[in-house]
Amino acid sequence: MFHSITRLPEFEKDLKRLLKRFRTLDDDLDVFLRIALVDYHKNGVDNGGIVRIADLGIETPSIYKARKFACRSLKGKGVHSGMRVIYAYFDNEDRIELMEIYYKGDRAGENKQRILKYHALLHR
Repeated sequence: MFHSITRLPEFEKDLKRLLKRFRTLDDDLDVFLRIALVDYHKNGVDNGGIVRIADLGIETPSIYKARKFACRSLKGKGVHSGMRVIYAYFDNEDRIELMEIYYKGDRAGENKQRILKYHALLHR
């Protein structure tokens, strides 16, 4: 898999809040990490479900948004569940840092302030 996968404290708060509504989310996230991220970053399989967020002005690490995320709690939706995962991929370290998870029905997009704040902390 990857050398390491870590979670920002804000990601943990997001996940804990969403788990109250979507009970399978923890297991779904594990499947996503083991299959979708490995396929995309290790095997070069691009199914259009993961896109780099390019309008942040950040070169490294690469920040991605996963738009195809299968959540079993949202029956009948498959990978079009509306769950979004924002993460940083450190290519040279082979490391994933989970930054944000949200349900698209709750809000329109990622928290760019959180991403930029995190990036600023990395480069002190």
